[in-house]
Amino acid sequence: MKTPANITTNPQFLKDEELRQGIEMLFYAYRDFIAEPDTILRRSGFGRAHHRVIYFVGRYPDTTVSALLDILQITKQSLSRVLGQLIREGYINQDKGLKDRRQRLLSLTKKGREMEHQLTADQRARFARAYSDAGEEAVEGFRKVILGLISRDEDRSRFTPHKDISR
Repeated sequence: MKTPANITTNPQFLKDEELRQGIEMLFYAYRDFIAEPDTILRRSGFGRAHHRVIYFVGRYPDTTVSALLDILQITKQSLSRVLGQLIREGYINQDKGLKDRRQRLLSLTKKGREMEHQLTADQRARFARAYSDAGEEAVEGFRKVILGLISRDEDRSRFTPHKDISR
């Protein structure tokens, strides 16, 4: 395969130091991105697994337990423990499906919606600030990089252009 004249075979951004720096920046960014939600979660006796469940149930109301398992890629046992606590403490409703009564449809209660808002307020502000500072072209580049880090095609397909990802 012939390399186009304007592309070098070993661009600067693919050197080991640049790759390692990208990995390190992702660690720092995640640490800071999750700090405020971790504080809120600790006050409620919850952990990051609770955050993920609250987030995705809020993002996809009336999702099924099996769809949530697919998104989170955790065991039924792990989800059952976290979900049971969130249901008992009034953050999540669990209803039977209208078409298939065996399905359990999950949605946030008012208390759950308030918690989800608290957990993501700082995160949304961080993204808004970073996106605004970086500009539209950089945001599109960031989306491409993040999509490239996602392993599963079905997960990447949630973010294709012009697709309503709320369903």
